[in-house]
Amino acid sequence: MSEALTTSRSSHPPQTKRSHIATWALWDWGSAAFNAVMITFVFGTYLASEGFGADDRGTSWLAAGNAIAGAIIALTAPVIGRRADNDGRRTLWLGVNTGLVIVTMAACFFVQPQESYLLLGVILLSVGNVFFEFAGVQYNAMLVNIANQSTIGRISGLGWGAGYLGGIFLLLLVYVGFISGDTHWFGITNDDALNIRFVAVFAALWFLVFALPVLIVMRNRNRAQGCQRSPRVSILQSYRQLIATIVELWKHRRNTFWFFVASAIFRDGVGAVFAYGAILGTTVYGVDPGQILFFGIAANVVAAAGAFIGGLFDDRFGPKRIIVVSLLGLIVSAVIIFVQNGTLAFWIWGLFLCFFVGPVQSSSRAFLGRLTTAQTAGEMYGLYATTGRSVSFLTPTLIAIFVGMAGESRMMVPAIIIVLAAGLLMLWFVKDPQTSDDEPVLTDVTEPPAPE
Repeated sequence: MSEALTTSRSSHPPQTKRSHIATWALWDWGSAAFNAVMITFVFGTYLASEGFGADDRGTSWLAAGNAIAGAIIALTAPVIGRRADNDGRRTLWLGVNTGLVIVTMAACFFVQPQESYLLLGVILLSVGNVFFEFAGVQYNAMLVNIANQSTIGRISGLGWGAGYLGGIFLLLLVYVGFISGDTHWFGITNDDALNIRFVAVFAALWFLVFALPVLIVMRNRNRAQGCQRSPRVSILQSYRQLIATIVELWKHRRNTFWFFVASAIFRDGVGAVFAYGAILGTTVYGVDPGQILFFGIAANVVAAAGAFIGGLFDDRFGPKRIIVVSLLGLIVSAVIIFVQNGTLAFWIWGLFLCFFVGPVQSSSRAFLGRLTTAQTAGEMYGLYATTGRSVSFLTPTLIAIFVGMAGESRMMVPAIIIVLAAGLLMLWFVKDPQTSDDEPVLTDVTEPPAPE
């Protein structure tokens, strides 16, 4: 087996401190400023508005920008992660990529509501998306540095839950301070969309404040855990090493290989729950557009609770069981929603759906964490991002086909069910990390180093 996929039993991480866990989760809390505010609810919606051109020009340009960003991420994320593994400075690269995201967010202040500024807005969001994914690779890989075999599930759940709750809290602040009414905090008005543009600055500062603690506290953590620098290699050589790693996974770590495939499929279906939930609620189940924000808040609270609870059960029963049960819960809830009508049914079963989203995301991250080491975590989580991006067309394509054939938005639901079921079927044949014959699972950080 190649050196990149082996681990030394003498290279155990030191005792994890609560401050490391808390500051790590704070990054997730702060990162909601990009996902929830910039991409989903505020700035992305702003770019799609009529101020940037008729005929849904903003929407189509944003879609094109996201597609280009996704391709860049898919092609580069594993190499970025591997080079951070070799460099031994994961916290540094988390800081660099986070800083670049914050810069692109703040620069969105200059995007005025005119067609001539649309390209600038799309470029800034797309570039920010790329660097956010790069930062996410380092952030996810850091989980292996701070968790042990008995805590990785709950720590992963803590991070996901913090992200959901951070998004809710920030959205409420943004709504009260800058969106509702005509005059806002700091005397800001709606002229030239100044309130929306200032939200970008506010969100950037929010991310900065909550990202700094982990960068300060964890600045020397990687080195302390034996992640010394490897010899510097070229970009081309990094891709050669990546190909060798994929071949090695297929030959000797087949369980890990199939987990990448299965998780990519069901994560695409899970992502569609939030991506299309609001559209489904307003167009099919009669939810008032003014109430959909409150459903979004409730959905995030429920998903956070699911992530916290799922994390606790993950450490007790193993990640595969949590993912399987959660996927079954998603499928059953989706089937019930499909055959029901009315706003009340959407609220009840839609929130059930959201509850099971959290454990799937949290336990998937913890599953991979048990199959990797501090020396290879960056590359593995880079592949995790790449495989997810590579199949991100599945659910949208099925939705387009089903809705196009039936002429009814309700057909989004069976499209999502099919993708979730396909991912569940593939996961069924993947062994739990504790019973897998693949590379040794994450070692316990409380265990003393073995003698040389």
